[in-house]
Amino acid sequence: MIALYARVSTEEQAKSGYSLQDQIRQCREKAGKNAECIEYVDDGYSGGFLERPALSKLRNDLREGLIDKVIVYDPDRLSRKLANQLIVTEEIEKRAKLIFVNSEYKNTPEGILFYQMRGAFSEFEKAKIKERMTNGRRAKARKNKVVKDVKVYGYKFNKESQELEIYEPEAKIVRLIFELFTDPRGRVQGINGIAHYLTDKGIPTKKRKGVWHRQVVRQILMNETYTGVFYHNKWNTEGMLVNKYKDSDDEKVSMTLRPKEEWIPVEVPVIIEKETFKFAQKLLKESRRRWAGTSKNKYLLSGLVRCGDCGNTMTGRRAKNWGTYVFEYSDAKNTAGAKHKGCGNRVKCEDLDAYVWNHFVNVITTEGESAYSEVAATTETQDSIPFEESELQRIEAELIRIKSGRKRLLDFMTNNADIVDEEDIRNQLKELKEKEDHLLKLKEETAALLEERKNNEVNDEIRAKAVERYFENENPESMSIEERQELLRMLYREIRVYSNGKIDFISL
Repeated sequence: MIALYARVSTEEQAKSGYSLQDQIRQCREKAGKNAECIEYVDDGYSGGFLERPALSKLRNDLREGLIDKVIVYDPDRLSRKLANQLIVTEEIEKRAKLIFVNSEYKNTPEGILFYQMRGAFSEFEKAKIKERMTNGRRAKARKNKVVKDVKVYGYKFNKESQELEIYEPEAKIVRLIFELFTDPRGRVQGINGIAHYLTDKGIPTKKRKGVWHRQVVRQILMNETYTGVFYHNKWNTEGMLVNKYKDSDDEKVSMTLRPKEEWIPVEVPVIIEKETFKFAQKLLKESRRRWAGTSKNKYLLSGLVRCGDCGNTMTGRRAKNWGTYVFEYSDAKNTAGAKHKGCGNRVKCEDLDAYVWNHFVNVITTEGESAYSEVAATTETQDSIPFEESELQRIEAELIRIKSGRKRLLDFMTNNADIVDEEDIRNQLKELKEKEDHLLKLKEETAALLEERKNNEVNDEIRAKAVERYFENENPESMSIEERQELLRMLYREIRVYSNGKIDFISL
């Protein structure tokens, strides 16, 4: 049986005239009249990778012994990458005869050398084509043009002007999503709540589907394009074309973020104001903690309280105290696998809730509508330092302890080689390495938060909304716990409680 293999990618079909029909026709002529042939055709697949449906089927049929001759129009149809071309060639040569229409292949030292040289030039040509296309796209982007339809919900692509234009039916949904997230007013709870809300209202997605998923809502909330800037060359997608042909997630290539200096900004119409977007990003960082789960009991400060001594979050729980059940916030972590059990700090919910709410009301009512501009100055005590700064100090101390512990283990293993349990030492070293990696990641995130905190201006617009929301209620003290939670979360990112009674309010 003779296999006829043909491949064409989009740009080659347009520029080089490698039509599939012509390739197959010439391969059939090479095979001869009345020859029994099977066609293997990859239409629109790049020669830069091997994971192509028809080529994979051909290789499998070769292994099954169905093929005794393979005819290809040109070596670069097998692959545009020399290493891959040689791999496929060797596979074919082991089980069948390889014939090219456009060149002569000989399995001799000279023939193989020429074949490799031709493959190298083919790979170089492919790289140059890619470079020219990439440079062309970047040049257009630098002229404030959107190179292709990026399919951002809320916009439509104008092919003639190569610009994004606001598509109002979708843009109003984008504004609604940001409003529901930053000012829910009891309508929804978190990202999941927004997804259910949009689905229940029958609002279609970008792909005209009726079901919204939380990840789609999250992507919209994180998309900076809505503030008036779209970035070209932001993501590195090299190699991702083959992901749909890989079965295992471990084998798939992930999209990575390029260094920011390589991004190319393009101005687009504004849908969401920058202040609102910034506030949404701050809420997103805390959303997983705030909406992590549900409890039988409702706690006013759920997701806001942290122990100022050990750094553990403090969650609401019902505890037994001298035969009486009380509700309290505690830093104790009793779940299996919890790395930090907490230092035992706890405070009665009733006491802390009253103190925090009274503090909030005092800030709001004392200064009236100007209160929002004073919140940042009044929410931390004069002698306290930002939480991020104290957290960095704690992390640095932990890293020093880990380094010291690792040195002691290595010294012990070196000095007691005859009696030491090497496997046990290695496991301890592995645990220290995992803890060190976790702390280094946490350090990087905390440092970024601290830098953002130093550079961030007080969000007057958001704080003004909190004041407005409070005063528009005729009887503020009758507000539900959900309404109070929303107001507190508009002003505070975290409330730190110390065992000595000290309380710090960390603003957004």
